[in-house]
Amino acid sequence: MAFPPPSVDRQLRRIRNGLERNIPLVLAKAVIALNQAGVDPAEPFRTGLDFGTRYRQAGWGPGLTTLTCLFNLVPYLDSDERPLALYHGLSAVADDVANSPPRFFLRPLPGPIPDVPPLGRWFRQFIEVRDAEAAERCLISAVRAGATLSELATILFAAATDHRYLQVGHVLDFTNKAFEALEAAGPDLAEPVLASLVPAYTRAMRMEESASWRHPVDLVAILNQAFERLPAAMDRGKGRNWAGTGVSWLSWSFRPSPGPLPTAYGCPPVALAAAVAYPAALHTFTFANAAYQAVRRSPASDVVRGLFDAAMSVYLDRFLNIPAARLPEPTGPASNPGQLPAELETLLDQQQRVDEAGGLVGRYLYGGGDLRRLQAVLGRLLLREDRDFHTIQMVEAAYRLYGAGDPDLDGVPALVAAARYLAAHAATPREQTQTYRPALRLH
Repeated sequence: MAFPPPSVDRQLRRIRNGLERNIPLVLAKAVIALNQAGVDPAEPFRTGLDFGTRYRQAGWGPGLTTLTCLFNLVPYLDSDERPLALYHGLSAVADDVANSPPRFFLRPLPGPIPDVPPLGRWFRQFIEVRDAEAAERCLISAVRAGATLSELATILFAAATDHRYLQVGHVLDFTNKAFEALEAAGPDLAEPVLASLVPAYTRAMRMEESASWRHPVDLVAILNQAFERLPAAMDRGKGRNWAGTGVSWLSWSFRPSPGPLPTAYGCPPVALAAAVAYPAALHTFTFANAAYQAVRRSPASDVVRGLFDAAMSVYLDRFLNIPAARLPEPTGPASNPGQLPAELETLLDQQQRVDEAGGLVGRYLYGGGDLRRLQAVLGRLLLREDRDFHTIQMVEAAYRLYGAGDPDLDGVPALVAAARYLAAHAATPREQTQTYRPALRLH
């Protein structure tokens, strides 16, 4: 039975109260009631997004990233699991904000608001010198000037790639999640959401200052040389026909000798981004996925630089001799596909069943198993564990990458990687759902 509108408003107020006081039981009861009422999950998501950006002085952090990832996973989940995903996301925001001073957002620049292009240039200059106040005022002015989300994405993603692999990739990833959040919640929240990213930009560690990117191979020098040629290479590539050539060969070509990426050959930036994200499926994945999503929003040469950072991080993973995972091979039809949920759940009740979990998922998909059923099962198993935001990011990024790249890229390894990562972090005490279960029984 649906709640009348006043009760829906009351549940949204309860979510706000639960966030302010960090009371998980209140959050759980509210999201369960809203789900029963058939309310769009975007409503509680918007409440959490607005609260998290306004009341955490440090700005966008793991809590808002967790909330956005779990909201993105909602369509893949069974109906009974959807309020649980929102509960976990909202609880992560409440934990992140607890005991933090609120943010006091700045006013735009005084006088007539300049055009968007100079504001973008000034924003990047102020990020360069780590002036958070001036950078935030430029960004707010750009929003007030009527900049579209695409224009704002170009400004922010370009600033995020002015330096190498900022904060081990978190800056680009947080920015990508912020734009995904705005796509769901609406552009009217652009000002508080995007302004909350600025502290991460100005505080971030720049990997050109790191020894691992300078010795024994100076990766930064290699990238700087490539960036000088990148705009001209992209212009030449526009006139070439890449259709039918495919990029799967690139996905496995990251040998311990970094070299140029084939943008000049006519490979579209989005296809190139997918090819770089693909071999990162077990390492560097969330940054590579963020770079892929950034290029989909803005294929400008400044933004494409992020793909080179991702490629160098994949190279470092290989160079440091991180063992490669053996991928399952295509087989015949899946045997007893209906047993997948029980088999996978049994495996994840035990620790370190990584290879078995990956093999099971690979055989299921190569054997023609139901993709949506698998995604729902993986989502349910993710939600029952005490997982950190990296595990959530990994699974959500794998869902996005599956089938999203070049047609000749086999998407199965992305979901195999997600299953392996989840298995590597199972089984946990599973304490995070203990508040939710009583709330569900009470409802």
